[in-house]
Amino acid sequence: MFPYPSGAGLHVGHPEGYTATDILSRFRRKHGYNVLHPMGWDAFGLPAEQYALQTGTHPAVTTDRNIAMFRTQLQALGFAYDWEREVRTTDPAYYRWTQWIFLKLWEKGLAYQDDKPVNWCPALGTVLANEEVIDGLSERGGHPVERRQMKQWVLRITAYADRLLDDLHLLDWPESVKDMQRNWIGKSVGAELSFDVEGGTRSIAVYTTRPETVCGVSYVVIAPEWDGVLPLCTEAQREEVEAYIKAAAMKSDRERTGEGAAREKTGVWTGEYAVNPVNGERVQVWVADYVLASYGTGAVMSVPAHDARDFEFAKTYRLPVKQVIAGDVSEAAHTGDGEIVNWGNAGGISLDGMMASKGKEKLMEHLEREGIGKKRVNYKLRDWLFSRQRYWGEPFPIIFVDGEPKAVPESELPVTLPEVDSYQPSGTGESPLATVESWVNTTDPETGAPALRETNTMPQWAGSCWYYLRFIDPDNVGKPIDPELEKYWMPVDMYIGGVEHAVLHLLYSRFWHKVLYDVGVVSTKEPFQRLVNQGMILGEVEYTGFKNSEGGWVSVKDVDTAANVVSKTGERVTPMKVDAVDLVKKGEFMALKDDNKIRVMSRAHKMSKSRGNVVNPDEIIEMYGADALRCYLMYMGPLEQVKPWGTKGVQGMSRFLGRAWRLVVDRTTNELCDALTDGKSSAEQNKVLHQTIKKVTEDVEELRFNTAIAGLIEYVNAATKWKVRPRENVKPFLSMLNVFAPHLSEELWSRIGETSALANEAWPVYKAEFDVEDNKMIVVQINGKVRSKMEVPCSATKEDILTRALDMDSIQKYLSSGTIKKQIYVPDKLVNLVVVAQ
Repeated sequence: MFPYPSGAGLHVGHPEGYTATDILSRFRRKHGYNVLHPMGWDAFGLPAEQYALQTGTHPAVTTDRNIAMFRTQLQALGFAYDWEREVRTTDPAYYRWTQWIFLKLWEKGLAYQDDKPVNWCPALGTVLANEEVIDGLSERGGHPVERRQMKQWVLRITAYADRLLDDLHLLDWPESVKDMQRNWIGKSVGAELSFDVEGGTRSIAVYTTRPETVCGVSYVVIAPEWDGVLPLCTEAQREEVEAYIKAAAMKSDRERTGEGAAREKTGVWTGEYAVNPVNGERVQVWVADYVLASYGTGAVMSVPAHDARDFEFAKTYRLPVKQVIAGDVSEAAHTGDGEIVNWGNAGGISLDGMMASKGKEKLMEHLEREGIGKKRVNYKLRDWLFSRQRYWGEPFPIIFVDGEPKAVPESELPVTLPEVDSYQPSGTGESPLATVESWVNTTDPETGAPALRETNTMPQWAGSCWYYLRFIDPDNVGKPIDPELEKYWMPVDMYIGGVEHAVLHLLYSRFWHKVLYDVGVVSTKEPFQRLVNQGMILGEVEYTGFKNSEGGWVSVKDVDTAANVVSKTGERVTPMKVDAVDLVKKGEFMALKDDNKIRVMSRAHKMSKSRGNVVNPDEIIEMYGADALRCYLMYMGPLEQVKPWGTKGVQGMSRFLGRAWRLVVDRTTNELCDALTDGKSSAEQNKVLHQTIKKVTEDVEELRFNTAIAGLIEYVNAATKWKVRPRENVKPFLSMLNVFAPHLSEELWSRIGETSALANEAWPVYKAEFDVEDNKMIVVQINGKVRSKMEVPCSATKEDILTRALDMDSIQKYLSSGTIKKQIYVPDKLVNLVVVAQ
């Protein structure tokens, strides 16, 4: 996944995924594949614009500087990118085709304008996605965010919801990511029912996936944004409801429906009642922010006995809990299956005694037949809010003529950003572009009529939705991609990136790709065939000890670290940072060197400037070399695992590479070492080499880079002991090492007299005939207990092995006081002598 080039540059965690793809691409090239391994820049977005506001530096200047820094850092690590394919989303030659794709969405009716409730941040002057708002504040800068109705561009991703779900089975992706997309799309089948408000003023339509629980409804909830909330309220409750609606407007959807919202249910009664359409019961109508207007009908029938959220709400406001499915509801809602109870003949149908899962289908058929309700498919997925009130983004290829939106002709693309002196927000909620009158005021290219440009810009996601295609054909001026090249290269065989992109970038890219498939631009249904999520690299492990009020140390095992109190007594303790030099390892834990009974807390945190635990890769390269950093990043643990950084580990990799160097180069003379010869490999040397080839090949295929490096280390350990090292044995080793440590291995390749590039040399072929053991290890047991082991030739017969076992001194002592009743031999594994006492 290509990076956003921030001003902070790379830290050592960033190159992990890039190193993995570089190893794999070098590996595939050595196997004769054509490999496309490119690099580009996701360069539009809010950070560059905010920097421009603070410093007056044009975002393009900032972006160019940041890209140059990133490129230098990546090149220092020796990544084998095809730099001729480099793209950036801010290049007009690139975003011309982003705009072209938007026009295809427009033509298909998948792009439209709508008044939407959005997260508006006055300080940043832009709309924020739900994921960019935390506890009512902007993720960037911590500014207050409010909900506001604004006219926005929206993409109809919901039209592709079923295809996005159905095609997940085509993908070799982690199941966890597939599940995240399934849950985000949230397809459900249920029923829509209408609860008439008393007095006949109006009805409340609710959507439920569990209509079989309708007789357990004890109240109805409508969202604060539900159309007509205030007119529905009684006079006595209207002021309280109005205040609640204003408070809810300050929260993001994620805050209202997330874990925090689940713990703190809030709401207010409207003063009104509605009638259950199935059993005729009278229930209260509440307003609560855990219900969203954007999901279903914006109203829900609440069944506290069988829904966890409703149960919490009912307990908080002392509302009835009516059970209609058998199960324990004394302490929590029973949300599973069970027999339907307490139904009677409600709605003219009897369901008592039937399992709820079966009763649902029977009831839905009955409700539709009787006109009480109707079957409905619903999705949690909402259409994609696609406009931002920013300068630094792709302009929309849209003009307004007499107030109506109209597409800019393709011949007029790209619509480029104007040069401006100020990037300050307009103050009206519009983009800074709205203040550039010379750019906003234009004419319709087709009619010559006066027109206004759209002043919102596209979100950063736009350019990143399709960049993988432009890598294939970056210089094409007539098309986004040549069809023949697309058929040759697509789909992406391996896509590596963070799991944080599971339901945004990956879902958006899949949506755009399917649209491009429908219009004939691509030939595959999906963009990314295989996905791997690399784990985060944390900062160095930090150690914290705890002192009591008297200054004495308290072991972490006795401390409630969340509250900083002694677990048993409640005495307050003070956390203190402890230096690693003052600690010793005690079993699995770290303890004070002066008193190893006092254990300390060990924890690694995400790298961040605020913690001061960021490690610059430039410094590591300067100290240990790029190859040592590459190898250490891969050796830390499995690629998908979260791992703490440790600079001492880089030292270990540096020592390994130094030993690999000395297989070829003499430490003293810096010339080829005398042990290197043109002779033939011995059987043992061939065995070591081909065992290494087998292991490293299999491990790289499965992305087990840490164990592949371990295999190379084992080879170096063995080869270092050889008094004679044949070139024919060392050369295949260097070819394998090359994908991990390209700089050192290329130098050694040259040192031994080779003139071709090692990167172009074929991967060594494993030959099983060389991977044979001369001896085998046999376990010797007495009455099933292991008493000794012996190494015997692979050619040894059963009789040879039994005879040798009986002659072993370590076995003789067990035979002196007993008689052998039975001799058992398990081929190539063990001898078991059954001995009975005399």
